[in-house]
Amino acid sequence: MNNLEFDRQHIWHPYTSALDPLPCYEVTGASGAELRLSSKEVLVDGMSSWWAAIHGYNHPVINQAAHAQIDKFAHVMFGGITHQPAIDLCKTLLNIVPQGLSRIFLADSGSVSIEIAIKMAIQYWASQGRTEKSKLLTPRGGYHGDTFAAMSVSDPTNTMHGSFRKTLIEHFFAPAPQIGFDNAWHPDEIAPMRDILEQHHHQIAALILEPILQAAGGMRLYHPEYLKQCRLLCDEFDVLLICDEIATGFGRTGELFACNHAQISPDILCLGKALTGGYISMAATICTEQVAVGVCEGEPGVFMHGPTFMGNPLGCAVANASIELLLNSDWQGNVKRIETRLKHNLMPLAKLDSVENVRCLGAIAVAQMKSSVNVALFQKDCISQGAWIRPFGKLIYLMPPYICSDQQIDCLTQAIEYAITKGCAR
Repeated sequence: MNNLEFDRQHIWHPYTSALDPLPCYEVTGASGAELRLSSKEVLVDGMSSWWAAIHGYNHPVINQAAHAQIDKFAHVMFGGITHQPAIDLCKTLLNIVPQGLSRIFLADSGSVSIEIAIKMAIQYWASQGRTEKSKLLTPRGGYHGDTFAAMSVSDPTNTMHGSFRKTLIEHFFAPAPQIGFDNAWHPDEIAPMRDILEQHHHQIAALILEPILQAAGGMRLYHPEYLKQCRLLCDEFDVLLICDEIATGFGRTGELFACNHAQISPDILCLGKALTGGYISMAATICTEQVAVGVCEGEPGVFMHGPTFMGNPLGCAVANASIELLLNSDWQGNVKRIETRLKHNLMPLAKLDSVENVRCLGAIAVAQMKSSVNVALFQKDCISQGAWIRPFGKLIYLMPPYICSDQQIDCLTQAIEYAITKGCAR
């Protein structure tokens, strides 16, 4: 039995049926912005390995940091122990995240960082004697992860989580933001969020949202004023604001953090994915001093969470190298260059009968189709054009590494045009 046949029969891949799994392609190497397959194709990666590998693959600076740390120690427990990589990482993060954030909880995945944020918010109010504030509020159309608390604040009609609807805690949902990033703002957009807070703020611990980009829930880009108004409403109605920047953090939207588009700072910030440049799973939940102190003022007097691999030294060392590499590069220039190229190449596709619309911001591009995309067929077509792109639902999207050349961006966009023209959405 060859590798791919064994994989098909025994290994379960994400969002794939065990009865009729999607085709898998074996990667044998990766460098720069390219993946090499066992079948000898070399593909430009349009996904940054689910938005994480912002520097591409096999980067010598990050490799060296990983080697140096693993030769010292790969992991120690974080209970009662600290180490230089964690201290360095937390110092760096506090220097670059939005102002007002001061306490960092280092976890092991983006979904877990959301669980931690939700627990922080609920324990904060419980410690203040306000146990009735135990619900969350969030816009529809969002996605925050596949663990249970994260699912409960993701879009309740999303088919990814529909099977668990009766098991999940029920929270409050506002309509999804409708005004696009570049469109004219209208104050009616925020009215439904205000209405819910006016009626239920005494029950709501926190408002959680993805700043500027609702990512895996639909790749929707919305107006910065919506985010700004959410911050004001949270202040007015005594509700914490949690910003999930797992997808948008570290430059993806053209700002270092998407919150910066609206010049706001949350009470709790969640980071992951690009935190380590895609090398290793790690996340951070960062909160204000008020939240950190408030959580610990009542019983039990400590924050009740402690992942086994919290503060993993290898992850911290890699994250330090990745962030330093980003900050010392012309990341803004590269992201802007990619945005310009994506718009130039993809906007004309909006004229095609099968395409609903095209939208771009930073190193993000989305072609929304009128019908669902045949993933297996689409990927086969793209591979034939030297591109790795994974769509979902009606959405064909790109989030390439920031190191992509113009020629590599052209390869990705031409592959999309080729696959759409051949009729992948059917």
